[in-house]
Amino acid sequence: MDALLLSRLQFAVATYFHFLFVPLTLGLSLIIAIMETIYVRSGDEDYKRMAKFWGKIFLINFVVGLVTGITLEFQFGTNWSRYSSYVGDIFGSLLAIEATTSFFLESTFIAVWAFGWNRLSPKMHCVSIWLVAIAGSLSAVWILIANSWMQHPVGYVIRNGRAELTDFMAIVTQKFAVLTILHVLSAAYILAGFFVLGICAYNILRKQHAEFFIKSFRVAIVFTLIFACFEIFEGHLHGELLRWTQPTKLAAMESHWETTSSAPMYLLSIPDPENERNLLEIGKIPYVLSLLATHSPTGEVQGLRDFPKDERPNVWFAYFPFRIMVGLAGLFVILAVVGWFKRNKLEASPRYLKIMQYAIPLPYIAATMGWTLTETGRQPWIAYGLMKTSDAVSPIATSQVAITLGGFILLYSLLGLAAFYLIAKSAKKGPEPIAASSE
Repeated sequence: MDALLLSRLQFAVATYFHFLFVPLTLGLSLIIAIMETIYVRSGDEDYKRMAKFWGKIFLINFVVGLVTGITLEFQFGTNWSRYSSYVGDIFGSLLAIEATTSFFLESTFIAVWAFGWNRLSPKMHCVSIWLVAIAGSLSAVWILIANSWMQHPVGYVIRNGRAELTDFMAIVTQKFAVLTILHVLSAAYILAGFFVLGICAYNILRKQHAEFFIKSFRVAIVFTLIFACFEIFEGHLHGELLRWTQPTKLAAMESHWETTSSAPMYLLSIPDPENERNLLEIGKIPYVLSLLATHSPTGEVQGLRDFPKDERPNVWFAYFPFRIMVGLAGLFVILAVVGWFKRNKLEASPRYLKIMQYAIPLPYIAATMGWTLTETGRQPWIAYGLMKTSDAVSPIATSQVAITLGGFILLYSLLGLAAFYLIAKSAKKGPEPIAASSE
């Protein structure tokens, strides 16, 4: 293995681990804000206990996500210095805005919320968690805008041998960025919703604080259902945009080799990239790929053979993650709809509760598959059509990257074990007693 492959693996390890915590932070802060708002409006102490209970888990998750996020940004200087030198005028400015505005706002008001229960009025305390939720989502917005620029570079010129910013608003408002923000934030909210629903299901099945967790379930199921349905609609818009912005990714997602009008979709294919074909195609649905990509059943969809072999992504890493992500998205809608109808008779629905208990990892898998598709589907470009990944890596020794990669894996494993242990312990312990919470 060379420095390029090891650097890619290191960034992948850091990104995958970091994203185990980011979506839960984004979604859980919003759910807690909703619960605390209900408490302030109704005076029902159960919702205050909910905010405190889910808040403990949120804080554990936030701390680990914070630590792992910092190392990601450092890698742009250590492992990807040529990329940073070439596009730093654009990419660096977006990350700087995120750090100096949204991140500091979120960090400040997390402290206010965590230590302000007995120091602020209920209304002002509620405002602090809403600011945390809003700042967290804004932080994600700036990072996603930066990533969207890598996927579809706009608003720049090449001058003096590097990319320089010419139109900031074009970068911020481009359709690719808007749809990416909606897609990723919705995925985060779904993940947090299933996390809350799964823990509620666990405790209801064991008849531990059943009334408390039934109330939590009812809040989370509405939240989850809204975003699960929205994600299906938005995902279609996002996929359709790829026809214009990343046609190679779209073709790889469907293992589509030949440019075709009236292109069908197959439920399952086995790609054979070496021979530029599919070994097996099952479940042909006529016209569907053209309809989804062009809004016309007879529209033309480009195939991978139209592009040089060295500019095509790895089909396997695009095709199967896409299928898994879409399949799970459909399952989330079904489970959320069922939960909506069962929300008033949960204790009489043990089979559904068991399913929801074991469904907690599924949104994590879906989100991971989504990022796998996003990043591997862009290859071999680090900035699509502008700079190849092989040209972006730092001039460093293979041994240096191997050592840091091993260190990341060891450190993240220890952090992950500690975080998941503390989260599981808090989830099983349940809420504070009513008297203690009211003090």
